[in-house]
Amino acid sequence: MTFGFSKKRRRQQLQAKPFPAAWRSIINRNFPIFRRLPRADQIELLGHVQVFLTEKHFEGCGGLELTDEIRVTVAAQACLLLLHRKTDYYPQLTSILVYPSSYIAHETRHLAANIWEEGDEYRLGHTGRRLGSLVLAWDDVRHGAANPSDGRNLVLHEFTHQLDFEDYAADGAPALATKAEYRAWARVLSREFAELRTAADTGIPTVLDIYGAENPAEFFAVVTEAFFQRPRALRAKHPELYAEFARFFRQDPIQYSTEQDPR
Repeated sequence: MTFGFSKKRRRQQLQAKPFPAAWRSIINRNFPIFRRLPRADQIELLGHVQVFLTEKHFEGCGGLELTDEIRVTVAAQACLLLLHRKTDYYPQLTSILVYPSSYIAHETRHLAANIWEEGDEYRLGHTGRRLGSLVLAWDDVRHGAANPSDGRNLVLHEFTHQLDFEDYAADGAPALATKAEYRAWARVLSREFAELRTAADTGIPTVLDIYGAENPAEFFAVVTEAFFQRPRALRAKHPELYAEFARFFRQDPIQYSTEQDPR
């Protein structure tokens, strides 16, 4: 028996286990978009949550006492990104650190040439390709789950970075199946990224969070937030971008979105 087959069978067994009623109550209460998903998607998501919570280590930080509510609320949002796709459950990620609210991180930032700056920065979340961990602020996690159409979701944002890392780079492109898919992704996202940078420089109103103009990796994460939370507006303003994300995620969030029609 190969290791891969053993892992696959173990995951299938976890997915098939009865889902704890208390956990489902948490998802229904904290993540209202779940109730709007098709029945088959609900079942698939709950199976993914079982695997996710078994394989990922959670740790409370800054005095936060870790609870099932925290773990399940994070997992349900993270697993929304996995529906309909073959997945290895964020293979670069081993642990999730949760603070009660924004936290201070000391970092060294490269400014230009040989110029570096050290200082403290308030953060709501963070992850990195070589870290193996992901950090979240619980109050923002809860807010993002409860407000499914405000265009902001910390969990979706940070876990999109993990999808970005699956091809061992942080370049704004996930692992795609073919060269043609990479070419289409690069063509559409490069153009849209340039347009967002122009909007950031000129103050042109945009559907997308201006933070996405930072770099291609942040652009990928910001568009994912808009794709799931403001799908109608994204499709209306950026149809090719919406189509690329619909092909990758194999979902059409307009079908279950609470967003008002932008017209």
